[in-house]
Amino acid sequence: MAQRALRRVFVYGTLKRGEPNHHLLAEADNGYAKFICKGSTNRRFPLVVATRYNIPFLLDKPGTGSYVTGEIYEVDDPLFEQLDVLEDYRKLYDRQVEDINVGIEGGNVPCWLYLLRNCPDRLLKLPMLTEYRNSLEQPYSRRPPGKVNIFEELLKGDE
Repeated sequence: MAQRALRRVFVYGTLKRGEPNHHLLAEADNGYAKFICKGSTNRRFPLVVATRYNIPFLLDKPGTGSYVTGEIYEVDDPLFEQLDVLEDYRKLYDRQVEDINVGIEGGNVPCWLYLLRNCPDRLLKLPMLTEYRNSLEQPYSRRPPGKVNIFEELLKGDE
């Protein structure tokens, strides 16, 4: 029997344990996912919350912001494809492999992470987070599927 290919993914927002979209990783019907450990980016990135849906965005501006804390998962191809759908891969987000620091003993682990490229400059003026948590002050709100263009929302600004 062939072994399934697994990819390591670093999640920093609504996919983390206790956050609104974690069910995607937790439900076996979506594919295989295994929590590996917590970690933080090896480079600084801006992590901001934007749009009327209070979505966390990791901006592709390395060297700006903070070392971002999140979780590392191993996922199979079917789940990796679902993550691409959730993150609107190639339209809204891109993904790349980044070294994630898992502590002195573990060193760095290469993981896929999703980054918002070509972001409006005004996003860099928003408060930059070290770690995302859904909160009463900025509650995450699911958007209607297929009816909202998040990139257009980012361009026009919060309303």
